Amino acid sequence: MSDGFPNKPKILRGALVEYGLSLPPLFVEFQLNPIQLTRNRSLSYSAPSSQQATDRSLRALHQREFEDKDDLLAIQELQTVTIQEESIGFEIRLDATDKLNDGDTITEQFGIAPQLATLELMVYPKSESLIGTALSLLSPKGFSFTRGANPPLILFIWGRKRVLPVNINSLNITETQYSTDLNPVRATATVGLTVIEGKSTAYMYSKAMKEAMSVLNLANITDIADVIIPG
Repeated sequence: MSDGFPNKPKILRGALVEYGLSLPPLFVEFQLNPIQLTRNRSLSYSAPSSQQATDRSLRALHQREFEDKDDLLAIQELQTVTIQEESIGFEIRLDATDKLNDGDTITEQFGIAPQLATLELMVYPKSESLIGTALSLLSPKGFSFTRGANPPLILFIWGRKRVLPVNINSLNITETQYSTDLNPVRATATVGLTVIEGKSTAYMYSKAMKEAMSVLNLANITDIADVIIPG
């Protein structure tokens, strides 16, 4: 149904999509894009364990290095850094109102239960899939639809520049409204992810996009005149 604005730009929707073929396939398009994403990455710094000193604290390392010379790059090389994976958190809102108004048959019968069920199956081991197990038994010997004992690998898709392989660390669902048959018709799902970093195609594509965005930031290089940099 038209909203009366034919020239209104189409807004892309985020999604969680299972990577690789298995049954049942798992795909959740966000009905309403999350209002915000939280992204975190923690780093911990320490002095190298090989340094010969009574005080092996990071502060002591810095002080010793600056006793004879002023070389910040030497500090960069000496201190040990542990970088944690990037974590992403957001809240998905699900509401059956629009599809109920449109007379969608599945929504009338089940509300938003199909979407919630798909989210939940994303954190279950694929080997526990009843459908996948049944099909594997009917398939040629050695062929499996269940793809091992771990939960499925998920791609977090957020626009054209971020397609990230992730692990789902947490999933908290709050159902807030039901139909007369007690099918959920309104709910929120709070999702916690960690990015699987490495030389996968999806991750390298997203990393290349990030680096390209950083290069575009050089267009603001004239703003450096407003920054005081100590000599």
